[in-house]
Amino acid sequence: MGLNYHAEAASKRVRHNEMPALDFGGARRRNLPARSNELPPVHVRSTGREMSRPPMSTMSDSTTPLDRARQAMIATGQWDASQAMGRSWPIGCVALEITQRCNLDCTACYLSEHSQAVKDLPLEEVFRRIETIRARYGAHTDVQVTGGDPTLRRTDELLAIVRRIEGLGMRPSLLTNGIRASRELLVGLAEAGLVDVAFHVDITQRRKGYRTESELNALRRTYIERAGGLPLSVFFNTTVCDENFDQLPEVVAFFVEHSDVVRLAAFHPQAQTGRGVLGPRSPRITMGSVISQIEHGAAARLSFDTAHIGHSRCNRYAMAFVVNGRVYDVLDNKRLYELLLARTVGSNFDRRSPRRAVMTFLARLLRNPYVVFYGSGWFAAKLWRMKRDLVAARGRVNKLSFLVHNFMDACSLEKERLDACVFMAATKDGPVSMCLHNALRDNFILDPVPHQKPDGEWYWNPLSGATTSERIPYRGAPGGGKLRRRSRPAPIRRPETAD
Repeated sequence: MGLNYHAEAASKRVRHNEMPALDFGGARRRNLPARSNELPPVHVRSTGREMSRPPMSTMSDSTTPLDRARQAMIATGQWDASQAMGRSWPIGCVALEITQRCNLDCTACYLSEHSQAVKDLPLEEVFRRIETIRARYGAHTDVQVTGGDPTLRRTDELLAIVRRIEGLGMRPSLLTNGIRASRELLVGLAEAGLVDVAFHVDITQRRKGYRTESELNALRRTYIERAGGLPLSVFFNTTVCDENFDQLPEVVAFFVEHSDVVRLAAFHPQAQTGRGVLGPRSPRITMGSVISQIEHGAAARLSFDTAHIGHSRCNRYAMAFVVNGRVYDVLDNKRLYELLLARTVGSNFDRRSPRRAVMTFLARLLRNPYVVFYGSGWFAAKLWRMKRDLVAARGRVNKLSFLVHNFMDACSLEKERLDACVFMAATKDGPVSMCLHNALRDNFILDPVPHQKPDGEWYWNPLSGATTSERIPYRGAPGGGKLRRRSRPAPIRRPETAD
């Protein structure tokens, strides 16, 4: 059971005016207790587009993951010559949540009130989910090891998880708040095969001693130094809320300054989902306004409309060259981008080594002289514009990408966007859209996990951590567990220094 099953189930509950309920098997459903344990109504809106196209469920017999992805883009009206989904890769990323525990309590948190009480998934179940991802999407899939915060798991288990992903020919990445991501740990993860590390840092985390995004740049600099010199691509995630919206240009300028290490800066407008307490998003925060703030910080116009990644209301992407501290748009020729996208299908660029990635790209170009001829004018004009900065930088050029990822509110999911999702979450029943996972998180994390043994099927209980032969359903708030209920912003957490 994957994305379409869960989206359809949510949609049916809305049509029958029902509240989402936790389904733990058997004939009986239990609605969660009132107030903070209660899941919000999940409205899955239909745009009407799918009425004129084949339903997603009829397109599951495609022979390859790319075929399935391409058909999903066609069915949702997102397929064109600039679409990477279904052409370059069958999925953008799959989140593998190896723990629900976290050492921060963000005001925009996507975890649920029950997450802190859930035990870490058994290692064999994590491995099974990794194998499911491989079977579903194939080699070279990006698998984001996340949580909670994944560094809270035992180090030997975290290393084993990264090795298993890499060993199956996929690309492991790590999403962390960085508190426990020491240099020693990052070295070990890089040796185990980690490709990317994404640090989530912003003021919604209420880190003690940091009142503004500008002050948090000191902490970001510390994390950059920890990862510096390692064969890792360094990303940063920033949640955009009303409190930090006006500060985004300073954050972008910081990433430009450190583009020799930072490869991607992702910005996520806050979504009303999970246990977050910020409430509805401010009307001034839109994908367009966030893009404007990025351009302000970069001091350059950037082409966010050239490259298409999944649904246009979910993702906007731009790429830039940074030369001598100045930003130059890379995607300002849409036709050239479409030609390069078509001619580089099947290429796997090594993000751990910019040099090898460039060599792979150049090798592809040599096999496509028409693209070289078509792009030579654009390239010459770009070099001419950059000439002074190239001289000042002694020819050094850094690449910096920007991504705006627009998560949906839990109570206003759109089926078309769920079907076109490029960012999935691994569950015991297979990958589902991350937005759907966030909206119905307790359905996924509290359901006992079946485990096949020689004497039959056993069940791992997420709240007790015990494995029993009987499926024990969830029956209210776990006694003795850390159930987080909040009606106001979380208190400031313990101090964290930037030394």
